[in-house]
Amino acid sequence: MKYIDEFQDPELARRLLDDIHATVTRPWALMEVCGGQTHSIIRHGIDQLLPEQLELIHGPGCPVCVTPLEVIDKALEIASRPQVIFCSFGDMLRVPGTGRDLFQVRGEGGDVRVVYSPLDALRIAQQNPDREVVFFGIGFETTAPPNAMTVHQARKLGILNFSMLVSHVRVPPAIEAIMSSPSCRVQGFLAAGHVCSVMGVEEYPELAERFRVPIVVTGFEPLDILEGVRRAVRQLERGEHTVDNAYARAVRPEGNPAARAMLEDVFEVTDRAWRGIGVIPDSGWRLSSKYRDHDAEHRFAVEGIRTKEPAECRSGEVLQGLLKPHECEAFGTLCTPRTPLGATMVSSEGACAAYYLYRRLDMPAVKAREATPVV
Repeated sequence: MKYIDEFQDPELARRLLDDIHATVTRPWALMEVCGGQTHSIIRHGIDQLLPEQLELIHGPGCPVCVTPLEVIDKALEIASRPQVIFCSFGDMLRVPGTGRDLFQVRGEGGDVRVVYSPLDALRIAQQNPDREVVFFGIGFETTAPPNAMTVHQARKLGILNFSMLVSHVRVPPAIEAIMSSPSCRVQGFLAAGHVCSVMGVEEYPELAERFRVPIVVTGFEPLDILEGVRRAVRQLERGEHTVDNAYARAVRPEGNPAARAMLEDVFEVTDRAWRGIGVIPDSGWRLSSKYRDHDAEHRFAVEGIRTKEPAECRSGEVLQGLLKPHECEAFGTLCTPRTPLGATMVSSEGACAAYYLYRRLDMPAVKAREATPVV
């Protein structure tokens, strides 16, 4: 067990918490968009340190979790083909598709390999010119630039046996979809700092103004999150709704121009399905026509695969912030890390995985100010 005194700077943590407690006068609900922030909040018990009136809602910020079931099934279909070397980051291998996952495909003889960079997959394609090498390209704006660069390099070098199965999603349209829902309870956002370090913040002011919600760009360490919460509740109490960059050490207003230029060259914006949520307009990227020869979905003719989510899995409600993981009837019983129903239980950034790992099984958050355990 850790305690507040083991924060990087315990005195600063206490000052931030004192300020938050002194500021909040009424109930507020904030959503953290990033799964990494969710894990930091649950691991360190940040939500248990905050005032009772202040609720943190977990959003759809886990890229593995929002990859739709039909894309997982497309990956399984491609990876099962004998001429294919299927490359992926390790966190995708246990994500359940319809009836199996990539680990099972590998156990059945499929050549499924874990890589640490899309460029690793490109090198495998160079070394195996007689095989088709496919990289599973998923994620938010943070992982999109290196994936785009890899496809650009493949075309430039004439590596024709390399392709990418793309399922990239974009954060601002997801925020718009959440705020447009009639069941939305969110009154402010902690935006993901790493996304904004790539894309900047120019898409957020219009959202903050239209939905009258503060959006605070926030980092991932406990003190970053507390500072983001402090700034967000100050705006809420004052009736303000602006974009505030609390992560200026990493985020510039314009983002990373070189990365954005690469994205604009390789990808084009498209409607994208989010697992458990549905199709959100303009919320994803696909390879542009210029790079269509490296599109695995097109190359292996798997566009027609359609799927249906298991009825007992409520991960879609978790991803929309409508349900806490331990409020799902299957949590910890039918659905565990060994027998997952959805990606939120197996992803390293999934909310269900965080609640299971840090033992938030069926207990209400205990609000305390002094000597509160931070797990």
